This record gives sequence, structure tokens and C-alpha cells, in this order.
Amino acid sequence: MRYDAAVLDREYNNRELVPDWAEHVGRWKRDSQEARLNWPCLLDLPYGESIAQTLDWFAPAATGLAPCLVFIHGGWWRSLDKADHSFIAPAYVARGVHMVALNYSLAPGASMQQIVLDVVQALAWVWRRAEDFGVDRSRIVLAGHSAGAHLAAMMLACRFDWFGDDLPQQISSGALALSGVYDLESVRKTAFLQRDLKLTQHAAHAMSPAWLPPSGPAPLALAVGENESAAFHVQARLMHRHWPQTGKTLIVPGAHHFSALDALAQPGSSLHTRMCDLLGTRKAGAEERSPGLLADLPPVGGKENWGGPVLP
Repeated sequence: MRYDAAVLDREYNNRELVPDWAEHVGRWKRDSQEARLNWPCLLDLPYGESIAQTLDWFAPAATGLAPCLVFIHGGWWRSLDKADHSFIAPAYVARGVHMVALNYSLAPGASMQQIVLDVVQALAWVWRRAEDFGVDRSRIVLAGHSAGAHLAAMMLACRFDWFGDDLPQQISSGALALSGVYDLESVRKTAFLQRDLKLTQHAAHAMSPAWLPPSGPAPLALAVGENESAAFHVQARLMHRHWPQTGKTLIVPGAHHFSALDALAQPGSSLHTRMCDLLGTRKAGAEERSPGLLADLPPVGGKENWGGPVLP
């Protein structure tokens, strides 16, 4: 594809396109703090040795194996934090679903390859400990927003069995990618992003899920806000064209790049319903639950219990 650098600088600058973006992020932070106070969670569990390699785990009160939503935050691979996105957890924990929010190394300190490998390592950590937490390994579903949507799509292209003999070919049973960029050549040509990401042409191609084959049958659902810039709609169409199993792209009504994410945490919204379909909770008729106690979870320990590299 051909990209115009000047157009991309405008189309990808969501903070310019949405003047009140800071109010949205501020509300995410406030609602997330409330979620961590009111819902059972284990915070900052290390899945690797780096200070950036941590995750937060929200668990339902129900006993038995349950599905798990793994959320990957956005921020153009260079900003934001898992702690800004805890607000997503209550809508799913109330339905008996685990919710894990990941952190990963950020640019410019980390390359795109390292960022992708961080998420691979985090998912391997979740899969290996799934039964300890009461997670059904066959129902680990990803959701990613913006840069996180790119990373979620990359996980469906990843061969996890190449990273560990004990790992399956594909860990996730499905993924929802919201407001993502799937051809990183467009990012490489966007000056304000390239300053931090420093993508080479080879890295941009190798890290573009649009040009990679899926590693297994897990479905990828694409979504984009109705009022997002044309560039994000183009990226969704490009991904759909090359991954035809994605189905029709879901358009979030009246939403821009930031408000689109709110719909993921709103029961009754089309985005929340699509995620429940991927998790398999709608047909189960799971009832809403109040915050409960963590049941039979392993204690939070030091590095000897939780940390260290989990992939060769």
C-alpha cells in the first residue's frame, strides 16, 4: 500500500483529533482505581524479569474453570499502562470471567520486536498457570485497543509452540481488535510515531499482522469507532481483506478513538456482546455477580514463585 506521510501525521494524531482526550483518559484512571478497590484482584504479578513485565488479574467469585479475557492496552506502543484499564474488568468479572490486563515494555526503550515478545511471554505465563487460577485454557480470549489491537492480532499469527515445547500452537481461542493498525509501514511513515519507534522497513513488514498468516483457527473480530479518522477504517478493511475469517467489521456507533473503548466495558453494547460471544458467556446465560472473594488462588509471592523468564 502507498501512504502519504503528511496525511498520516494528521490521521493518526488522535490527541489532536479528539480535543477532550485527556478527560477520557482521566476518567479511565478514576474508574480503574475504583475497580481495583471494589473487585477481587492480584496486582503487578511479574511474568518476566523486566520491571515492565507485569500483569493484573481480576478473578470472579465462581468456582470451577471459567473463561479469561486478556486485555492489551494501547498508547502507540509508547505510553499508557494496564492500571489505566482496570475499569474494563467489572463488566466481565460480574459474568464469571477472569480479566487479565498486561503491561509490556514501551518505546523508545524497547523495539517493536521486544514489545511483541513481551506479550508472547505474558500469554505463555497465563496459559501455564491457567488451572491454578481457575481458567479454562480453551477459552482464553484477547482484546486489544489501538496499539493493543495490533498486538492482539500478532498473537493470532504467533506459533507459540516455537517458544516452548509445552505450549500449544495457538493459545488464544479468539481475539477482538479495536481501532488497530495492522500494516506498520503506515506507522513507519508517520513522523511523530517513528521518532520513538524507529522502525526499519524490514521490521515494519515482519511485525505487520496484515501480511502474516494466522497460526490457527481462532477467530479475529475487528472493530472501529464510527467517528475515527479514515486511516483506522482503512486499516480495518486491509486486515479484513487479508484475514477473511475476521467477518464483518463492527462499527461502534458515534464513537471516536477513545470513546470506542468505553463500549467494551458497557453491558448491552454491541462491542461487549461481541466479546461475550467470543468468551462463550452469552449462551451460558451467566448471571451478573457482585464482587466476591478470590477463591483458592495461589498466594502472591516473590520472584521465585511468579517471575523469571518463561520462554527460552
